[in-house]
Parts: sequence; structure tokens; C-alpha cells
Amino acid sequence: MNVDARLVVWVRGRVQQVGFRWFTRENALEIGGLVGFALNLDDGRVQVVAEGSRDNCHRLLDWLRSDDTPGRVDGVTEIWDTPRGGYEGFAIR
Repeated sequence: MNVDARLVVWVRGRVQQVGFRWFTRENALEIGGLVGFALNLDDGRVQVVAEGSRDNCHRLLDWLRSDDTPGRVDGVTEIWDTPRGGYEGFAIR
């Protein structure tokens, strides 16, 4: 059973000013069925919030941890939760 989930991720490394949020949005749209956003944080990290099927959230998380991302990812921290809703599409903030 593939239940819906909420994935909150913080990505550390050289992930700002390299198109990271744009590529994250593109991958979320390609995976399909995900809503949420990617946001630059003041401390240099990018926060990604995705809601959708747990499998699709895992696919996005796998991409965030892969060598296919722009810039350089030094670490990824994630928290899983129940969806809160309220998102239309996948936004860059």
C-alpha cells in the first residue's frame, strides 16, 4: 500500500546559485504526483518540502542524494510526516 507522505529535507553544500531549486522542481514534476516547494535558507541550505505518495517522495529523496544534482551536496537530512495539504503544484520559493 502506497500511502501519502510529507517529506521535509534540508540539503547542505554548495546548493545555492547553481539552479538547485529549479532542478529540484523539474525532478518533482517529472516524478509526478508531488506538490510542495524548494526554498533557499539564509544559512546556505536548501529546504525541500514534498507531499505525495511515499514512493514518489523516496524517488525525489534518492535524486537529492545522488550525484545528478547541480552544485555539490555535502549532506541531506530528512523528516517524514503526514501530509498537511495546501500546496498547488511544486513551487520555487
